Amino acid sequence: MPEPLALVLYEKLLPGSQLVNRLQDLNYRVQAISDAAMLMECAEQARPMLVFADLESTRNNVCSAIARLRQNPATKHLPVIAFGSENAPEVQKAAQAAGVTLIVSEQALLYHLSECLQQALQVD
Repeated sequence: MPEPLALVLYEKLLPGSQLVNRLQDLNYRVQAISDAAMLMECAEQARPMLVFADLESTRNNVCSAIARLRQNPATKHLPVIAFGSENAPEVQKAAQAAGVTLIVSEQALLYHLSECLQQALQVD
């Protein structure tokens, strides 16, 4: 069975590269992207099992990209784990409104990645 694919959207080297390494340690294939505008197109083409998105971006509105992902019939089923600073409640509210599956802090994501994966991948 092939390794599952995770799509990871991030600009900041840390924690993005740490997340990629941790996912690979858990036997995930990882496709990293740094441009939120490419999120939906990459998700359609690569067909990942789930998406990780760093909510902090200097170039794009990540929450808008997540909302577009959720509105697309081909990608709306994908679990989206968003991560970012604990000190940005307005960004977290926007991410919830965009339809993320789970929001965690950067530090919690790295320390509790397995648990986050289990929660996001639960089938209702």
